[in-house]
Amino acid sequence: MSLRERLTEKVGKGHLSYSSIKYALGDMRLWEMKMRGEIKYTSDALVFGTLYDMLLFEREKAMNDYIVLNEGNVLERCQSKTLEAKNPKLTKDYKDVKSAMVSEYEAKGQTLVSSEDWKKEIDGVPVKGFLDCLGDGFITDSKSARSVDKFRYDVNSWSYDIQAYIYTKVFNIKDYYWVVQEKTFPYYPALVKCSDETLFRGEMKFHQAVENIERWLKNGTQTQTHYAEFTV
Repeated sequence: MSLRERLTEKVGKGHLSYSSIKYALGDMRLWEMKMRGEIKYTSDALVFGTLYDMLLFEREKAMNDYIVLNEGNVLERCQSKTLEAKNPKLTKDYKDVKSAMVSEYEAKGQTLVSSEDWKKEIDGVPVKGFLDCLGDGFITDSKSARSVDKFRYDVNSWSYDIQAYIYTKVFNIKDYYWVVQEKTFPYYPALVKCSDETLFRGEMKFHQAVENIERWLKNGTQTQTHYAEFTV
């Protein structure tokens, strides 16, 4: 059987994505959960990053999928005594109203973001992914970051190098760039080129992950019997 067929048989999904490959570098139990759709992870940073990408490339969809919830929206539904409080946001009424609004929008399949986040961005192995931008002889991918200066460390810790390797390999394009946007004032932007060294590191990580997956498929066990060895 092909790898695609074996993956489908074992976990119900016949392809690998950048995010699933990241899990395969660590705990294979988490990789299995990811492949089966049992991991539902979210965070403020993830919401910010998703919104950022959508505003750049799917603006109309962003307007439909995201709802800006600010203090004024909540206060409109609060009791009069809450409006008279020194700090309305600390009252039980305010918190209850906000919680109810969150549930209301989530039931509609919409994601809430703060007005601050919205304003920041308004101005052989079966793999699957979604390119941000395929240019004439180059690929660009948008990323939000805590700091432009520290983005080089994020590339390694978040395994963006794997993603770069996958896309350059699939499209046979060597030049890969990250358009980086800081998440805090002054929201400094940067254009970062992926080096040959970083692409090579992504390639090594990719093959290590695939090796782990092949071992898991063969042994049918979640137990890790090997260890990683590297230099930092």
